Amino acid sequence: MSKHSHKPIENQPPPGTQDGPAAAVDAESPVTPAEKIAALEAELADKALKIAELGRENEAKIADLNDQFLRKAADFENYRKRMVREKQEITDFANQTLLLDLLQVIDDFERAIKSTETSDFQSAKEFASFFEGVKMIEKQFSTMLESKWGLKRFDSEGTPFDPNRHEAIQMEKSPELTEAVVKEDYLKGYFLKDRVIRFAKVKVLMPERAMNNEQGTMNKEE
Repeated sequence: MSKHSHKPIENQPPPGTQDGPAAAVDAESPVTPAEKIAALEAELADKALKIAELGRENEAKIADLNDQFLRKAADFENYRKRMVREKQEITDFANQTLLLDLLQVIDDFERAIKSTETSDFQSAKEFASFFEGVKMIEKQFSTMLESKWGLKRFDSEGTPFDPNRHEAIQMEKSPELTEAVVKEDYLKGYFLKDRVIRFAKVKVLMPERAMNNEQGTMNKEE
Protein backbone atom coordinates (compact mmCIF):
# COMPACT_ATOMS: atom_id res chain seq x y z
CA MET A 1 0.00 0.00 0.00
CA SER A 2 1.05 3.59 -0.56
CA LYS A 3 2.59 5.45 2.29
CA HIS A 4 0.08 8.26 1.73
CA SER A 5 -3.23 6.79 2.38
CA HIS A 6 -6.25 8.79 1.43
CA LYS A 7 -8.88 9.47 3.99
CA PRO A 8 -12.29 8.43 2.90
CA ILE A 9 -14.36 11.31 1.60
CA GLU A 10 -16.99 12.17 4.06
CA ASN A 11 -20.51 12.56 2.89
CA GLN A 12 -21.02 16.22 1.98
CA PRO A 13 -24.41 17.92 1.68
CA PRO A 14 -25.57 18.61 -1.89
CA PRO A 15 -24.82 22.04 -3.35
CA GLY A 16 -27.05 24.74 -2.05
CA THR A 17 -27.68 22.98 1.26
CA GLN A 18 -24.39 23.62 2.90
CA ASP A 19 -24.25 25.91 5.84
CA GLY A 20 -23.17 29.50 5.08
CA PRO A 21 -24.44 33.09 4.68
CA ALA A 22 -26.80 32.28 1.80
CA ALA A 23 -28.27 29.40 3.68
CA ALA A 24 -28.70 31.65 6.63
CA VAL A 25 -30.56 34.30 4.55
CA ASP A 26 -32.86 31.67 3.01
CA ALA A 27 -33.50 30.28 6.39
CA GLU A 28 -34.26 33.68 7.82
CA SER A 29 -36.59 35.00 4.93
CA PRO A 30 -38.09 32.17 2.92
CA VAL A 31 -40.54 33.21 0.05
CA THR A 32 -43.75 31.37 0.44
CA PRO A 33 -46.00 30.38 -2.48
CA ALA A 34 -48.64 32.79 -1.21
CA GLU A 35 -46.18 35.67 -1.41
CA LYS A 36 -45.16 34.69 -4.93
CA ILE A 37 -48.82 34.60 -5.97
CA ALA A 38 -49.42 38.01 -4.37
CA ALA A 39 -46.43 39.47 -6.19
CA LEU A 40 -47.67 38.06 -9.50
CA GLU A 41 -51.15 39.40 -8.85
CA ALA A 42 -49.72 42.86 -8.12
CA GLU A 43 -47.68 42.76 -11.30
CA LEU A 44 -50.71 41.64 -13.30
CA ALA A 45 -52.85 44.36 -11.73
CA ASP A 46 -50.26 46.97 -12.65
CA LYS A 47 -50.14 45.73 -16.24
CA ALA A 48 -53.94 45.64 -16.39
CA LEU A 49 -54.00 49.25 -15.20
CA LYS A 50 -51.54 50.29 -17.90
CA ILE A 51 -53.55 48.40 -20.51
CA ALA A 52 -56.71 50.15 -19.35
CA GLU A 53 -54.98 53.54 -19.60
CA LEU A 54 -53.80 52.70 -23.11
CA GLY A 55 -57.34 51.59 -23.98
CA ARG A 56 -58.76 54.89 -22.76
CA GLU A 57 -56.14 56.80 -24.75
CA ASN A 58 -56.92 54.75 -27.86
CA GLU A 59 -60.64 55.27 -27.37
CA ALA A 60 -60.06 59.01 -27.18
CA LYS A 61 -57.95 58.90 -30.32
CA ILE A 62 -60.55 56.76 -32.11
CA ALA A 63 -63.32 59.14 -31.05
CA ASP A 64 -61.29 62.12 -32.28
CA LEU A 65 -60.56 60.44 -35.62
CA ASN A 66 -64.21 59.49 -36.00
CA ASP A 67 -65.23 63.08 -35.28
CA GLN A 68 -62.74 64.33 -37.88
CA PHE A 69 -64.08 61.81 -40.39
CA LEU A 70 -67.68 62.89 -39.80
CA ARG A 71 -66.74 66.56 -40.23
CA LYS A 72 -64.86 65.80 -43.45
CA ALA A 73 -67.76 63.72 -44.74
CA ALA A 74 -70.18 66.57 -43.98
CA ASP A 75 -67.87 69.09 -45.68
CA PHE A 76 -67.58 66.86 -48.73
CA GLU A 77 -71.36 66.39 -48.95
CA ASN A 78 -71.88 70.15 -48.74
CA TYR A 79 -69.22 70.67 -51.42
CA ARG A 80 -70.86 68.04 -53.66
CA LYS A 81 -74.27 69.68 -53.32
CA ARG A 82 -72.79 73.10 -54.06
CA MET A 83 -71.05 71.76 -57.18
CA VAL A 84 -74.28 70.14 -58.38
CA ARG A 85 -76.17 73.39 -57.80
CA GLU A 86 -73.52 75.50 -59.56
CA LYS A 87 -73.37 73.05 -62.46
CA GLN A 88 -77.13 73.27 -62.86
CA GLU A 89 -76.96 77.07 -62.76
CA ILE A 90 -74.24 77.03 -65.44
CA THR A 91 -76.39 74.75 -67.57
CA ASP A 92 -79.48 76.90 -67.07
CA PHE A 93 -77.77 80.20 -67.82
CA ALA A 94 -74.93 79.13 -70.16
CA ASN A 95 -76.68 80.67 -73.17
CA GLN A 96 -77.84 83.83 -71.44
CA THR A 97 -75.48 86.13 -73.37
CA LEU A 98 -76.41 84.52 -76.69
CA LEU A 99 -80.10 84.86 -75.92
CA LEU A 100 -79.67 88.53 -75.06
CA ASP A 101 -78.07 89.03 -78.48
CA LEU A 102 -80.97 87.18 -80.10
CA LEU A 103 -83.44 89.44 -78.33
CA GLN A 104 -82.04 92.39 -80.26
CA VAL A 105 -82.75 90.57 -83.52
CA ILE A 106 -86.28 89.73 -82.36
CA ASP A 107 -86.79 93.43 -81.55
CA ASP A 108 -85.72 94.35 -85.08
CA PHE A 109 -88.12 91.84 -86.60
CA GLU A 110 -90.96 93.12 -84.41
CA ARG A 111 -90.33 96.65 -85.62
CA ALA A 112 -90.32 95.44 -89.24
CA ILE A 113 -93.59 93.57 -88.70
CA LYS A 114 -95.22 96.62 -87.10
CA SER A 115 -94.18 98.72 -90.06
CA THR A 116 -96.19 96.42 -92.35
CA GLU A 117 -99.27 96.92 -90.18
CA THR A 118 -99.23 100.67 -90.81
CA SER A 119 -98.31 100.46 -94.48
CA ASP A 120 -100.35 99.19 -97.41
CA PHE A 121 -97.30 98.88 -99.71
CA GLN A 122 -99.10 100.92 -102.32
CA SER A 123 -95.96 101.05 -104.40
CA ALA A 124 -93.19 98.64 -105.30
CA LYS A 125 -90.75 101.12 -103.83
CA GLU A 126 -92.33 100.84 -100.38
CA PHE A 127 -92.19 97.05 -100.52
CA ALA A 128 -88.62 97.14 -101.76
CA SER A 129 -87.70 99.36 -98.82
CA PHE A 130 -89.32 96.91 -96.41
CA PHE A 131 -87.60 93.98 -98.10
CA GLU A 132 -84.20 95.67 -97.84
CA GLY A 133 -84.82 96.28 -94.16
CA VAL A 134 -85.51 92.59 -93.55
CA LYS A 135 -82.39 91.64 -95.50
CA MET A 136 -80.37 94.04 -93.37
CA ILE A 137 -81.66 92.43 -90.19
CA GLU A 138 -80.71 88.99 -91.48
CA LYS A 139 -77.21 90.19 -92.42
CA GLN A 140 -76.65 91.84 -89.04
CA PHE A 141 -77.85 88.66 -87.35
CA SER A 142 -75.47 86.41 -89.33
CA THR A 143 -72.55 88.79 -88.74
CA MET A 144 -73.20 88.85 -84.99
CA LEU A 145 -73.34 85.05 -84.77
CA GLU A 146 -70.09 84.69 -86.68
CA SER A 147 -68.09 87.44 -84.95
CA LYS A 148 -69.25 86.77 -81.38
CA TRP A 149 -70.08 83.08 -81.38
CA GLY A 150 -68.06 81.52 -84.20
CA LEU A 151 -71.15 80.31 -86.07
CA LYS A 152 -70.47 80.63 -89.78
CA ARG A 153 -72.74 79.75 -92.68
CA PHE A 154 -71.08 78.35 -95.78
CA ASP A 155 -72.23 78.38 -99.39
CA SER A 156 -71.93 75.16 -101.38
CA GLU A 157 -73.27 75.98 -104.81
CA GLY A 158 -70.63 75.43 -107.49
CA THR A 159 -68.17 73.71 -105.13
CA PRO A 160 -67.04 70.07 -105.34
CA PHE A 161 -69.31 67.69 -103.47
CA ASP A 162 -67.78 66.88 -100.06
CA PRO A 163 -69.51 64.17 -98.00
CA ASN A 164 -67.93 65.71 -94.89
CA ARG A 165 -69.91 68.92 -95.48
CA HIS A 166 -72.76 68.05 -97.80
CA GLU A 167 -75.78 65.78 -97.74
CA ALA A 168 -77.01 64.90 -101.23
CA ILE A 169 -80.80 65.21 -101.36
CA GLN A 170 -81.05 64.93 -105.14
CA MET A 171 -78.63 63.93 -107.92
CA GLU A 172 -78.57 64.78 -111.61
CA LYS A 173 -76.41 63.42 -114.45
CA SER A 174 -73.99 65.68 -116.24
CA PRO A 175 -71.96 64.42 -119.24
CA GLU A 176 -69.65 67.43 -119.01
CA LEU A 177 -68.34 66.87 -115.49
CA THR A 178 -65.54 64.62 -114.27
CA GLU A 179 -66.33 65.05 -110.57
CA ALA A 180 -69.44 65.61 -108.49
CA VAL A 181 -70.36 69.26 -108.03
CA VAL A 182 -73.04 70.93 -105.93
CA LYS A 183 -75.62 72.45 -108.22
CA GLU A 184 -77.97 73.97 -105.62
CA ASP A 185 -78.20 74.63 -101.89
CA TYR A 186 -81.50 73.44 -100.46
CA LEU A 187 -80.45 74.21 -96.90
CA LYS A 188 -77.31 76.04 -95.86
CA GLY A 189 -74.63 74.31 -93.83
CA TYR A 190 -72.97 75.80 -90.74
CA PHE A 191 -69.59 75.70 -89.01
CA LEU A 192 -69.16 76.25 -85.28
CA LYS A 193 -65.53 77.33 -85.03
CA ASP A 194 -63.88 74.72 -87.28
CA ARG A 195 -66.48 71.98 -86.90
CA VAL A 196 -69.42 71.31 -89.19
CA ILE A 197 -72.49 71.28 -86.95
CA ARG A 198 -75.03 71.09 -89.78
CA PHE A 199 -74.51 69.55 -93.19
CA ALA A 200 -75.70 71.49 -96.19
CA LYS A 201 -78.58 69.74 -97.94
CA VAL A 202 -77.80 70.00 -101.63
CA LYS A 203 -78.57 68.93 -105.17
CA VAL A 204 -75.54 67.32 -106.81
CA LEU A 205 -74.45 67.14 -110.42
CA MET A 206 -72.83 63.74 -110.93
CA PRO A 207 -70.55 62.70 -113.83
CA GLU A 208 -72.65 60.52 -116.11
CA ARG A 209 -70.12 57.67 -116.14
CA ALA A 210 -69.83 57.59 -112.36
CA MET A 211 -73.59 57.65 -111.97
CA ASN A 212 -74.03 54.81 -114.48
CA ASN A 213 -71.41 52.75 -112.63
CA GLU A 214 -73.20 53.37 -109.37
CA GLN A 215 -76.54 52.29 -110.80
CA GLY A 216 -74.92 49.17 -112.32
CA THR A 217 -73.48 48.21 -108.97
CA MET A 218 -76.87 48.63 -107.35
CA ASN A 219 -78.51 46.42 -110.03
CA LYS A 220 -75.91 43.67 -109.46
CA GLU A 221 -76.56 43.74 -105.74
CA GLU A 222 -80.27 43.34 -106.37
